[in-house]
Order: sequence, then structure tokens, then C-alpha cells
Amino acid sequence: KPSQQMTKSWKTFFTMVHWSVRRRSSWVQLAGHEGNFKPSERGQILKKFSPVEDACLAELMTDVLHPFVPAYHGVVEVAGERYIQMDDLLSGLDMPSIMDCKMGTRTYLEEELCKGQQRPRRDLYQKMVKVDPLAPSPEERSQGAVTKPRYMQWREGISSSATLGFRIEGITIEGGAVQRDFKQTRTEDEIMEVFLTFTKRRLDVLSIYLSRLEDMRKALEESVFFKTHEVIGSSLLFVHDRKGPRQRLDDRFREDAARRRRGAPPRHDVVWTHGSHEDGYLIGLRNLTGTVRGAREKAADGQRPVPDQP
Repeated sequence: KPSQQMTKSWKTFFTMVHWSVRRRSSWVQLAGHEGNFKPSERGQILKKFSPVEDACLAELMTDVLHPFVPAYHGVVEVAGERYIQMDDLLSGLDMPSIMDCKMGTRTYLEEELCKGQQRPRRDLYQKMVKVDPLAPSPEERSQGAVTKPRYMQWREGISSSATLGFRIEGITIEGGAVQRDFKQTRTEDEIMEVFLTFTKRRLDVLSIYLSRLEDMRKALEESVFFKTHEVIGSSLLFVHDRKGPRQRLDDRFREDAARRRRGAPPRHDVVWTHGSHEDGYLIGLRNLTGTVRGAREKAADGQRPVPDQP
């Protein structure tokens, strides 16, 4: 129903990667959802059941976007708890490198701007001052707390969400430590350097990511689901391993999104104003594609032989 609200997206911001010799695969525990995921068998993963998210995934399986989301395998019950079953995107990869990009110019629901949602929170205040001690207002400083809408708007303003319509949430390279220090990474050049580091300047990997982004843009233009849903707080997950491009590498690049249905269809390519319910998703996708294209060009320039001097 139009009034239904989709659960928050899966916030793919990595806290741990579990390796299992027995399973010969791995899975990612996603931040903000500790305890919500369980490993499964046959290259699948279980997430605690949400009726709206379940309906969303089921609908996506029949939409042109289905190659860009984790394959959905229905609902199972484990120890009396219901779970959504979907593909484990890291299954079979050897020391994967993973990047999460949060999409859109707005990453919070308009409903969160309502007065009833504006209870000041000390935990968000601490997150704010950790990045910028001068960011809180005098009133917020006296309370030692900020509201969630205030924090989210501030968070977007200091990152590339406001300037480019997407931001990097976290990366891990070949199973190494998780890097999350991208809160103030704002410019295209800065993000381009992150992509070059993430891919180790490999033209094959960058080319596949670029091709996949371009394919996704075409699919979004045709998708009935995308035309009728507001996309808030969704992520694109970039995954490759050190073996490089293989037959299914490009299929590992998935859209990790939970969406909330709205009555009026959004355009996705205009700046949000209060009440418009625009998400700026296509703004972010366009700029992300341009950034990856620029990174590939820089990587190619670095591999060209230097001409002999006369």
C-alpha cells in the first residue's frame, strides 16, 4: 500500500568479514544490523524477516532490475525465527575487496523531519563531535545531544552526498582492515583516488565496474519498480577478488537497497525540496559513473609507455 514504509536499507558498512574453510565462502555482517544476519548453505545468507522488505525483494525478482540485486530465495524458519533467504555475494571469492557506496542526495525519510521524530540523541552528538567538535550549535552543546534529522543533514553536508549524490561508506581490500574514514571525502578527485587504491589501478576491474554502472542506468530507465518507488539510504556494493575478472565477476556488483513505495512517482534526477520526496539517486549514479570512468582513464595513463626523449 502507498502508506507502507520500507524498512531502512541494509546499510552495507562492514564491521567484520567471517571466513570459513568449511564453507569455502564468506559473508558480511552489516553495520546497524548486528545479529540480523546468519550464514546459510549453498552460497546463501539469511536476514531477519521484514514483511515489507520481503515483498520488495519478491517484486524485484520480476523487474528488469533483478540482475542488480541479490537473488531472493523466499522465507525460511530457523529455531523459531523467520528469515529472508538471499544470495551471499561473497560466496566463492578469494580474499574479496569490497566497497559500499551510499546512493542519493538524501539518505533519511521525510517523516524523520517531523517533530515527533526529533528526540535529541547523545550517541549522534558524540559521532558529530568526533568528526568536528565545532559542528554542534550552542544549544546542542549544552544538551550534549542532537536530533537524528539534524545529524543526517549534517552528515550529508560534510560528505560527497551533498556535492555528488553518493558517498563511500567503507571499504576493505583483499580481506584487510575495514576503512571508514571517508566522512569528509567530498570531491570527485578525492573519490577517484579511493577507487584507484581500491582496485589497485587494475584496468580490467575498473572497466567491468564502469560497464556494470552503465548497464544499471539503462535498466533503471526501463524499471517499473524504480519509477514507482522512492529510494532512500540504498547502497551499491562493489566486489572483486584478487584473481581478477572471471565469468561472474560483473554479477557480483549488486544494488543493496530497500525501498519505500510512494503515491507520486519520483523523478530521481532533481534536487530534493521538502515535500517532493525526491532522492537524487540518478544524480548520484551519473556522478559515480563519471568518477569510475575518470579513475579508469588515470589508470590507463599510468600504464602507457613514456615516449623517448629526443
